[in-house]
Amino acid sequence: MPTFEITTASADDIEMLGEWAHAEGWNPGRTDGHAFFATDPRGFLIGRLDGAPVSSVSVVRYGSGFGFLGFYLTRPELRGQGYGIQVWRAGMDRLAGRNVGLDGVVAQQANYRKSGFRSAWTSMRWVGRPAADIGAPPGITLVDARSLPFDRLAVYDRHFFPAERDSFLAPWIAAPGRTALAALGDDGELRGFAVMRPCRTSSRIGPLHASSPEVAAALMSALSATAPDNEIAVDVPGINPAAVTLAEQLGLAPSFETARMYTGPMPDVDHTGLFGITSLELG
Repeated sequence: MPTFEITTASADDIEMLGEWAHAEGWNPGRTDGHAFFATDPRGFLIGRLDGAPVSSVSVVRYGSGFGFLGFYLTRPELRGQGYGIQVWRAGMDRLAGRNVGLDGVVAQQANYRKSGFRSAWTSMRWVGRPAADIGAPPGITLVDARSLPFDRLAVYDRHFFPAERDSFLAPWIAAPGRTALAALGDDGELRGFAVMRPCRTSSRIGPLHASSPEVAAALMSALSATAPDNEIAVDVPGINPAAVTLAEQLGLAPSFETARMYTGPMPDVDHTGLFGITSLELG
C-alpha cells in the first residue's frame, strides 16, 4: 500500500511550489519564496506519497487572530484521490480559531464555500503596458521605499491588511530584483507604496497602496518603466471601483478572476486605498 504523510515544507519545497503555481498559470514571482518562508516557516504543508510531494497548502498565521490560505494544489495526475483534501484539513486545523482568508480561483470557489468560506469581493488580474510618462501629481514625490525607515512602511501597510505582517513585508521589499517605491506628500507623510517583482512572464506589482488614483497611476507608470518590455500585472480588488477604473484607463487587459473569501467577517481595512493585492498566496 502506498504511504501518504503530511510534513512541514522545507525551503526547497517552497521553491518547488513556485514551479507548481507557474504550471497553473499563476505567474508567481521568481523570488517570492524568500519572503514566504520567512513569514511562517511552519505554515507550508506538503503531502507526500511514498516520499514524493504530491499535494500542498500554505496556512500562514498573522498575529493572534488572522490566517491566510494559499498554494492549495495537487499534482494533476493525482487529483480526485483525496491527497488534496487531507492537506487542506491539516492546514485548516493549524488555523483553527482564526478568521481565515484566501483568494480563490473561480473553479474552486464552490468547494471553499462548502468549507465555510464566504465571498467578500472579487478581484481581476490586469496585464499590459501603462504609459511610462505619467508623472506624480502636484505635492507628491516618488522615492525608493527602501530608503525610508521600515517602521513607516509597516505602519502604512497596516491600513490595508488585517494584521501586522512585518516578517513578511521586510523580505518582500528586499528580495533580489525588486523595485519598491513610496509616494511622499509635501508634508513628508506617506501617500502611496508599491513593490514590483520579476516573474516568469509580466512583472507583478503588489502591494499597490495609494491615497488616490493619480498617485497609484504614477507608481504603476514609474515601475512599468523599469520592467522588461514595460509589461506589468496587477491583481485589482473589485471592492475599490476606482482601482478598476484606473486599470481600464491605463489600457490594461483583464486576465483571470479570483474571489477574496473569509471564514469570518470581512476585516475592516482601507479598501479605498487598496489598488493592488500583494500576493494571492499570502494575502
